[in-house]
Amino acid sequence: MTHAAPGTASTSPPSPEPPRRNFLAEAASYVIGGIVGLVPVAAGLAFFADPILRKKATMRGQSEDGYLSVAKVSDLPKDGTPLRFSIIADKIDSWNLFKQQTVGTVYLRNVEGSVIAFNDVCPHLGCKIDYKSSNKSFFCPCHASAFKLDGSKSNPVPPRDMDALDVRVDPSGAIWVKYQNFKRGVEKQEVL
Repeated sequence: MTHAAPGTASTSPPSPEPPRRNFLAEAASYVIGGIVGLVPVAAGLAFFADPILRKKATMRGQSEDGYLSVAKVSDLPKDGTPLRFSIIADKIDSWNLFKQQTVGTVYLRNVEGSVIAFNDVCPHLGCKIDYKSSNKSFFCPCHASAFKLDGSKSNPVPPRDMDALDVRVDPSGAIWVKYQNFKRGVEKQEVL
């Protein structure tokens, strides 16, 4: 083994690093860089997706179980004559609020102190059902679907009876209806 004289530079080249150490260092830098890069991307996606993924009411003023205030019992005739009411509420989508929108319309009846509600959309093809006071029945002008006062069909045109809706009356006399739309043209009542 020869030693270089003091003050002279060694001419032997530095020993190269083994290739596996280079590979591990590079792989670790890619993994750490990927994680550092994905964190802000994931946070941004979570921020923008939050309104879509969040579970919340779709109507302002809607109860937790989906009921909307429609009218008061005192608004209904005591003889059971049906009256049509519009359901008005503030609609909420993922990012917007639309004030005072018509959610739907329903027929309400006071039958011996009990309130019943029907969706006024015909289960045949979706036209609006009218109440004919002259013969105390419901009639759809589009395809002549006819219904009795209790909502049962009175001719073979509609596939089922009028769609009844869940109703509750609070102690103040306010009528709350769980408004829903149903699939048309089928015998079984299926919520859309």
